[in-house]
Amino acid sequence: MLTVGQLMRLLFIQRVLIRHGLDDLVFAMHLFRPLRFLLYLLPWNWFIRDRGPRAERLRRVLEDLGPIYVKLGQLLSTRRDMLPEDIAGELARLQDNVPPFPGAQAKQMVERALGRPVTELFLHFDETPLASASIAQVHAARSRDGRELIVKVVRPGIETVIRRDLGLMYILADMAERYWGDARRLKPSNVVREFEKTLLGELDLMREAANASQLRRNFAASDVLYVPQVDWELTRRDVMVMERISGLPVSDIDGLRRAGVDLKWLAEAGVELFFTQVFRDSFFHADMHPGNIFVRPEEGRQPHILVVDFGIMSSLTEYDQRYLAENFLAFLNRDYQKVAQLHVESGWVPAGTRVDEFEFAIRTVCEPLFDRPLKEISFGMLLLRLFQTARRFNMVILPQLILLQKTLVSIEGLGRQLYPDLDLWHVARPLLERWMSERVGWRGLLRGTRENLPHWLDRLPSLPNRVIDVVERLRDGRLQVEWRSPALEELHAELRRTGRRNLYSITGCTLFLAAVVLYGMFGTAEWPGGMPVLSWVLGGTGLGVLFLAWME
Repeated sequence: MLTVGQLMRLLFIQRVLIRHGLDDLVFAMHLFRPLRFLLYLLPWNWFIRDRGPRAERLRRVLEDLGPIYVKLGQLLSTRRDMLPEDIAGELARLQDNVPPFPGAQAKQMVERALGRPVTELFLHFDETPLASASIAQVHAARSRDGRELIVKVVRPGIETVIRRDLGLMYILADMAERYWGDARRLKPSNVVREFEKTLLGELDLMREAANASQLRRNFAASDVLYVPQVDWELTRRDVMVMERISGLPVSDIDGLRRAGVDLKWLAEAGVELFFTQVFRDSFFHADMHPGNIFVRPEEGRQPHILVVDFGIMSSLTEYDQRYLAENFLAFLNRDYQKVAQLHVESGWVPAGTRVDEFEFAIRTVCEPLFDRPLKEISFGMLLLRLFQTARRFNMVILPQLILLQKTLVSIEGLGRQLYPDLDLWHVARPLLERWMSERVGWRGLLRGTRENLPHWLDRLPSLPNRVIDVVERLRDGRLQVEWRSPALEELHAELRRTGRRNLYSITGCTLFLAAVVLYGMFGTAEWPGGMPVLSWVLGGTGLGVLFLAWME
């Protein structure tokens, strides 16, 4: 059920769609297609106007709707396995430029969160923000012992705005899936659910601080990557304080050249650091755009790469890691049959999928990519083509793989801006092969045995009793197998929903028909509007029940 706030927001969205000429998208939905003739009755459609390409209009709509929708567009731009290329490319241009909120208000929020005046917490607190985004803004500060810090503060009231818009997005996604065939395939509710998880995760600065500490610990011994230190004593859910770093933006190529930075080394080091995060640590920074990466030149040695903004991080299971490593190596060897078999055997695509058909589909899509020098082949594009092909065979792409593909595209694009002849395959292959050798074959067996041996020894004393218990249950006919199918449970839930929907529909139609009959029999001009009060009640109730059937 729509709240008043959501209804007003929906009307605002409709007005923005009309202003940019996207009301035709609404009438293209199955639910509104019978009313498409209204497009020609609306005054703003009487004159032909060139409003620009659809992708550009969609980007302008999201910018006008505000920062939450801008972030949604940024997320959608990473789903190139779902969206047309023109729309995905245009959405990637969205920038999270948001006017700052007053520094005095940020100062009050810091004092309220930490329970002390800013003058006691810091030697200096700059009320002019360094940066402002849709979720939070950043201020410079200096600690009482002279350390340079940054203070990140969550926007006041932003959680209420986010939850209001998310509720509306869920309603619109549900309507789209119910009445639009393409939406049932694309599953917009899953996209909204992923968006909700990302947004609400960014609201918790304790979580971001924990991400930063984990990444810093993973690279504590590195002489290449530097992660700023969190000040845990001054960090809360809506305030985070950490070390302020300084360096050249990685996008300042001329400045890097003047500072004597070896751009070839920098590009290759960035790729190696990313694959190290993915395969060594299974924990990677998933928002590696140029604004979050800096370079600090060092006298007489290689520079340090500095990263900031740890709100979006991701991890992979060892199963996901093996899937990626084996597939990349199979692609390098153009062994498409192995790629297809890996997908089927691992359960990524349904068990009934024919390996030969899947192999032909992968070869058709990917072979043109290899008709060029290896260094010119895009790692990210290859992974995207793999996802697009697998989706045709009903493969469900997990969110962590989407984040990985998005980050890989960013790293790859940035690396080739720094050094156009960057060969990602040359840099990544040794890392992939080393990871595989450590986890497959005798090395993997020894490693797994060493890690699991204490657990096995701990459970060994109870093993004979468990075996005897199973044998006795089998002998006495008391051994039962419990089987639960998620698909069957989902089918039962859908049948229950359908039953309720039919009940509501029949009840609503009956009440509305009773109102019409009652009006026909007893309606006179003596009643308000010529209808008996009971007709009003029955008719209104019937419409309400029909609305429940529609929402079910």
